[in-house]
Amino acid sequence: MGWGPGSLPTVNNSNKAPSLPSLGKIFRAFSMIGITSFGGGLVAYLRDVVVDREKWLDAKEFMAALEMGQTLPGLNSTNLAVIVGRKLRGPAGSVCAVMGLILPGAVILIILGFLYVRFHNNPDVAAALAGVAAAAVGLLLQVTLKIGGRQFLNFRDLFFILTTFLMVGVLHVSLPATLFMLAPIAVWLHRPAALKKAATATPSKES
Repeated sequence: MGWGPGSLPTVNNSNKAPSLPSLGKIFRAFSMIGITSFGGGLVAYLRDVVVDREKWLDAKEFMAALEMGQTLPGLNSTNLAVIVGRKLRGPAGSVCAVMGLILPGAVILIILGFLYVRFHNNPDVAAALAGVAAAAVGLLLQVTLKIGGRQFLNFRDLFFILTTFLMVGVLHVSLPATLFMLAPIAVWLHRPAALKKAATATPSKES
């Protein structure tokens, strides 16, 4: 799978090159994501725009980008913006995507920060923030089920999900240590040779 600019899949067998979005369109699309995403559901908003609406990536490419973003330092959403922007328009696309994603939220956060300092002792504000926190948990659950729903149906993937949850959430093992221990096992089990062997061993439903 190529991640360079212009590597979008073509439709049919036409010789016409795929139409790449302008830098301005990339910035506007990610700006709308930054403005309208709330409560930890940013990855879901990214998927809706990048995969469903604009069709810049397909579902498998988005999952691959998300997996790479999660293994790199920094925010998953920012790493995703870098990867998607790079795929569409190279380094300039990455800059536009990241700036579009960060700037609107940064401006809104600064304004809300000033308002919070002024009104944080107000009981109505405290109640509103408690409601927002509860909604954020629901959004995170929705993101998990929408993007990773298929992984819950695969025994091998479910093993890594549960193991990671137990190590980080219950035993409080650090995330880098968890990745260091589980990543080699995951890579070995998902190596292309193993996947090809598993596919050939599975009988066809049509036979």
